[in-house]
Amino acid sequence: MPQQVRGVIARAKGAPTELVTINIPDPGPGEAVVKISACGVCHTDLHYREGGIGEDFPYLLGHEAAGVVEAVGEGVRDLEAGDYVILNWRAVCGSCRACKRGRPWYCFATFNATQKMTLEDGTELSPALGIGAFADKTLVAAGQCTKVDPKARPAAAGLLGCGIMAGIGAAINTGNVGRGDSVAVIGCGGVGSAAIAGARLAGANKIIAIDIDDRKLSKAKELGATDVINSSAGDPVEQLQQLTGGFGADVVIEAVGRPETYRQAFYGRDLAGTVVLVGVPTPEMKLELPLLDVFGRGGSLKSSWYGDCLPDRDFPMLIDLYLQGRLPLDAFVSEEIGIDGIEAAFEKMHHGDVLRSVVVW
Repeated sequence: MPQQVRGVIARAKGAPTELVTINIPDPGPGEAVVKISACGVCHTDLHYREGGIGEDFPYLLGHEAAGVVEAVGEGVRDLEAGDYVILNWRAVCGSCRACKRGRPWYCFATFNATQKMTLEDGTELSPALGIGAFADKTLVAAGQCTKVDPKARPAAAGLLGCGIMAGIGAAINTGNVGRGDSVAVIGCGGVGSAAIAGARLAGANKIIAIDIDDRKLSKAKELGATDVINSSAGDPVEQLQQLTGGFGADVVIEAVGRPETYRQAFYGRDLAGTVVLVGVPTPEMKLELPLLDVFGRGGSLKSSWYGDCLPDRDFPMLIDLYLQGRLPLDAFVSEEIGIDGIEAAFEKMHHGDVLRSVVVW
């Protein structure tokens, strides 16, 4: 029989979120019901509320979560009730052309739960990124559950489900940052700060944080930045070049998603260097660059979607590093809040007051 639990929805574009009763069906074939322990408040949830991702309202928000499996459906293997998991929104299919080529992190046919969660009146909900974790429990595809060490604190572990993995992966997986490299990160919110932590893990020699907010730059230094640039006080490209012997950085990670900051990344890299776009642009944004500069500077221009991660590979590894004290996930948790505090968390996010607010049950 379906269960009734609390969940936070966006009923219409721009409308305040609502805490309502939702129906969670029993898991069907290939599905799992997960009791949520903690869920981060991510910019993507705000984009859903504002209609920036789609118009399939009402949305069940939340996706950056850790929890405990309550039940699994028919045919589910390697997952059972009681497993401690981080939820991911890239459950790979194993059979598309990317998976068959041995590149499952590019899977072109990721999947979600087949059944729908609903409001009390039967209205079907669209779960954010196929997860919908601002709820006491949620229904997901079993492949969206990644088992990790249960000693990891849920408020910190859940952040790997989206933003922190996106940033770390942008540095390690997409940018291929290596020992001795110079790295610059433009935009030091949650994702950019995670890219700094990822560059530090990878052994980068110089890590330059660029932002217009001194509070974020201070946090970036705590997470591993060796130098900081406040880009509101002068040309950040010029300052970046001064910090790298006049050449620019080997890898520049753009974590804002705007044409003007992408241009800074493009011209702030060394010849044959790499630009990684992990900031999410809006549909109307356009980029114009001289094609001769694209040709003449060489190197790579990449985009990073979910940090090019493979959850079953990356989540357990990063949780192990966290438990060893080598990855400071706790530093990303600015505050722990209740399920009724999400609107206030959106406001703090808008003003740059937090890296992450985390809803904790």
